[in-house]
Amino acid sequence: MLTKETYRLYVRILKEELVPAMGCTEPISIAYATAKARAVLADEPISAKLEVSGNIVKNAKSVTVPHTDGMRGIQSAFVAGLVAGNADAELEVISHVMKEQIEEMKRVKETFPVEIVTPDDARIFDIGITLRSENHEAYVRISDAHTNVVCIRRDGNVLYENMPKDQERADKSILTVEDIIEFADCVQPQDVEETLDRQIAYNMAIAEEGLKNNYGANIGKVLLRSYQPDIKITAKAYAAAASDARMNGCELPVVINSGSGNQGITASVPVIVYARGMHCSKEKLYRALCVSNLITIHLKQGIGALSAYCGVVSAGAGAACGVAYLLGGRRSEVSHALVNALAIDSGIICDGAKASCAAKIATAVESGLLGLNMYYNGNEFFAGEGIVKHGVEDTIKSVSRLAHKGMRETDKEIIRIMLET
Repeated sequence: MLTKETYRLYVRILKEELVPAMGCTEPISIAYATAKARAVLADEPISAKLEVSGNIVKNAKSVTVPHTDGMRGIQSAFVAGLVAGNADAELEVISHVMKEQIEEMKRVKETFPVEIVTPDDARIFDIGITLRSENHEAYVRISDAHTNVVCIRRDGNVLYENMPKDQERADKSILTVEDIIEFADCVQPQDVEETLDRQIAYNMAIAEEGLKNNYGANIGKVLLRSYQPDIKITAKAYAAAASDARMNGCELPVVINSGSGNQGITASVPVIVYARGMHCSKEKLYRALCVSNLITIHLKQGIGALSAYCGVVSAGAGAACGVAYLLGGRRSEVSHALVNALAIDSGIICDGAKASCAAKIATAVESGLLGLNMYYNGNEFFAGEGIVKHGVEDTIKSVSRLAHKGMRETDKEIIRIMLET
């Protein structure tokens, strides 16, 4: 049963998780750590060492860093943060870049000595930036989450270490599907309006930009040109187009979910498209977005920030739950849609952030909506069929176990394969 304390925590979770970010969040986190280190150094840097985990390599290797005139990869993210980063802006660290700074980035990338290593003992999400000047050295480490600075040193002196920033965040382990539905039913719109209005505005703006211009593989455009554009195709196309733009250098921000822009897009855009197509009220859209966002966060809680398990699977299932809510569904409809979607799609691998993420988003949205339509047609997957368990919460635990534990070796092999190219 939803208590007043749980209600407040759910509002807090939405405010903490649904924040703006510029570009793919892993390279942006590198830029943020670099800008932070530059501020600590307070001197002219002459060389650097980047220590990044394999999963950071995977998600930063192939994406275009925004405001860099098309530069890609880890070193590009580093030089963007070094030349133009504003550490106070966190995930919007390179939101304001001048033309002359872009030219400086290109020069620095060619001339600045940078050593990039992947430590054997790195955590799954781990970024360490060491900057050196003639007389000083600064070190900043981010671990476990995109802005979670765990260590700052200058000339070997510890300025900041193990501060409980991440621990102070709302406890997401309290999330349950039943309470999420109850929260959506009773939430006061003014408590979530600012957070969700920003998500609607940002994520739809980048979706429209992706459909208007040429980005990546143009998955959104392909969907609209190749199929009769009913509401389902439109929902998939808009979500894919937002990722098309985001993965390929668009300089518009997105509102993320669970540390990921692609997950923020997938959890929100299809629900918004359905709400507009159904002429739903703004209040009903807010409630449906509470469902889709919180269920996505609930699914990601047990999986972790980075994994071999593609995060948009969770977000696509969450979006289907939001659509189910718009259609009048509550606990039964949402739970069955969620279990069906997870049974269909779980196992899609994450092989890094890049243009093909847009196609995976389209697939995840398709599977989520298929799972919902299965329920409305009297069909479902039953406990004992593959990873499906009795009840939605036990199925979520099953997926978390698969992604967090079962796919560890898969993750390592994916990284090895990617580093061969």
